[in-house]
Amino acid sequence: MKTVALVAKPGKPEAVALAKKMKAAHKKVKFIADAWLAGQLGWEILASAKVGAKADLVVVLGGDGTLIQAARLLQGRAVPIMGINLGSLGFMTEFPLSDAMAALGAVLKGQFLTQSRMKLSCRLYRDDKLLVDDEVLNDVVINKSALAKIADHETWLDSNFVALFKSDGIICSTPSGSTAYSLSAGGPIVHPSIDCVVLTPICPHALTQRPIVVPGDQTVRIVLKNEVSDVYLTIDGQTGLPLKMGDRVEVRRSKNRVLLVSNPGLDYFAILRQKLRWGER
Repeated sequence: MKTVALVAKPGKPEAVALAKKMKAAHKKVKFIADAWLAGQLGWEILASAKVGAKADLVVVLGGDGTLIQAARLLQGRAVPIMGINLGSLGFMTEFPLSDAMAALGAVLKGQFLTQSRMKLSCRLYRDDKLLVDDEVLNDVVINKSALAKIADHETWLDSNFVALFKSDGIICSTPSGSTAYSLSAGGPIVHPSIDCVVLTPICPHALTQRPIVVPGDQTVRIVLKNEVSDVYLTIDGQTGLPLKMGDRVEVRRSKNRVLLVSNPGLDYFAILRQKLRWGER
């Protein structure tokens, strides 16, 4: 691996200190960084697209939100991402700060395994014109503001009508995203090795409308059927766009994957036990 890209959560002095240590310990490796971190270190500031295009390995210094940002920088490139969590253990940032240097050393020697995580492609159509074409690692969310009236979300799976969800919104999540907003809205936890989409209505008017898991190889189509102000499409919590009546959102499995470097000292259920405090009273 010739070039390592560091992506940090802004405002974290420990990320700056760790980046300095990494570069000092691996002088034969070229290190680049996102704009904030490069500015703090006095390194060359590159455009985000160039950081993603040059990287042979991405090291995240932050949490799961920072890792999602890093995955977006890669724009579909199959480059391994190693997550160093600078707070509590993350669902995807698996390495604690104390293990960061040893873990990076092992990865640079080729001593690592990766998990392949599913992504979703999201397209927004208005009057049959494509307005948004993007990809997500966690989720696609349609929701309204606090004061807006309830919205009607006509939902299809390929050519099969699923339901008209009268709700505050609807979440389409990957298995990776099943432990994020979807879980808070009552959705199930899905093992990341399963390729599927979780549809989770947000505060549905009918209490019998529950989250549903659908095949990953079919297209979810959601049409906003009534005129509601302040309804938004949010993609991985990073970008948003206001919606209008008749807008159509199509979500399907992306051909691109995200490769996460695994912590050999943890498995998925160990992460769940720690994060969700399973077994505690």
